[in-house]
Amino acid sequence: MTQPESDRASPSFCYALVPCAGVGRRAGTPQAKQFQVIGGQAMVMHTLQSLAGVARIRRGWVVQSPGNDFEWPEAPMWPARFERIACGGASRAHSVFNGLQSMRAQGVQDHDWVLVHDAARCLVTPDMVNDLIDRCMADIVGGLLALPVPDTLKAAAHGRVVATVDRSDKWLAQTPQMFRLGDLLAAMASFEASGFVGITDEASAMEMAGHSPLLVPGSAHNFKVTYPPDFALAAALLQSRKN
Repeated sequence: MTQPESDRASPSFCYALVPCAGVGRRAGTPQAKQFQVIGGQAMVMHTLQSLAGVARIRRGWVVQSPGNDFEWPEAPMWPARFERIACGGASRAHSVFNGLQSMRAQGVQDHDWVLVHDAARCLVTPDMVNDLIDRCMADIVGGLLALPVPDTLKAAAHGRVVATVDRSDKWLAQTPQMFRLGDLLAAMASFEASGFVGITDEASAMEMAGHSPLLVPGSAHNFKVTYPPDFALAAALLQSRKN
């Protein structure tokens, strides 16, 4: 539900939510891909440390599965403002929904901003996140990092091209995706009964609720580690930053 203007007039703060309960079968790793070691530590730790580098994020939650057996590192590697909650669901959307409910129960207000970020986008930088916050903080809806599609798009059937698709208005969605807690919870609640069918990211839930999220240009480096070759590329980019 959209918040009354009186509520929106009060100070709004930014919080992070990182769904981290997936399996990542396409990655071909012996464990869930977010816990695969890249650059000396689990992929998700690079992600969390980047988010923790954003001063305007007051607090963050990592949604893990109830049966998670990963040995999380302690301080000083663990970001002090982040905590883990074992409320992961059967899908990413379900994990996000449960995480949002937990955030509300812990005092986050409906008019506050939530930045939902994929654990497997370990190359996000504080500058990227700050740019998103700068652009979305005054927006009525919120938005997401995204990239205009750079390549020619083909529609296919049975492994063969059937058409070339106009790419002029097409964007690749990234994360973080930044929306007000109350608005996002209300949008996702509409699909809870169906098992969140059709909800592939937070923006899709907001779209189906009648909102038009803002597109904020992101970076090609902010890709989601998905397939086996992606790990080597992510490792190389992390090393290049150290150098």
